[in-house]
Amino acid sequence: MTSYLDQVFGLGGRLAVVTGGSSGIGRVMAVALGRAGARVVVVARGAAGLASTVDELRGFGVDAASLAADLADRAAVDDLAGRMLDGFGEPDILVNSAAVNRRPPLDELTEDDWDVTLAANLTAPFLLGQAFGPRMAGRGWGRIINVASQQAFRAYGNSGAYGVSKAGLVALTRSQAEAWSRRGVCCNAIAPGVVHTPLTEPVFADPSKVRAHAARAMTGRNGVPEDFAGAVVYLASDSSASVTGQTLFVDGGYSST
Repeated sequence: MTSYLDQVFGLGGRLAVVTGGSSGIGRVMAVALGRAGARVVVVARGAAGLASTVDELRGFGVDAASLAADLADRAAVDDLAGRMLDGFGEPDILVNSAAVNRRPPLDELTEDDWDVTLAANLTAPFLLGQAFGPRMAGRGWGRIINVASQQAFRAYGNSGAYGVSKAGLVALTRSQAEAWSRRGVCCNAIAPGVVHTPLTEPVFADPSKVRAHAARAMTGRNGVPEDFAGAVVYLASDSSASVTGQTLFVDGGYSST
């Protein structure tokens, strides 16, 4: 049984880079990929969070490392790509989970809010895809997994620049799939529902909002980061070889109500 599961979902010999890997959904995804056999490099701004994730990965016997970078800074993203290639080699799996979540009402949204949000949530995944996608295609195998949002498809909760950036990320996923899937690179997005993470702490600080969102989900509960472990392993593995350009909703049925 184990050998069959390794054959279907195993990531032995693969190298994964996960942005936003220091907390929340990104951290769970990084750990899941590592436990499935991949070597993992996690990326985020904060050194403490990165060190904690790497310690957790190594506790499972995973070959893990970290790179610190501010993904809202274009020069820093370019530098990150170079450090990744020089220090660890060409990744087989790219997970873009890092995000900025500024949510003022639209009439209070500043140009800085817009610029930072689009830079971190959309431009950084584009730049990293440009750095690694053609290399994956040249080797004939690769996976790009972009973490989108319900707000790529519907507006609520002051979706503002955040919703725009995530809608762009879904479109970028399709463009990446069109460009590289014929050469073995599957590119997909994951759309979470309402998930309790450090990024969504303001929402979960309001009990009435927590109850309302949970009631809307078909499962009757809000999401937790652990909901995404199996999804990312599937999309990163050979099992998803015929799945590309898609958005997988991991939302407890939130989007179906």
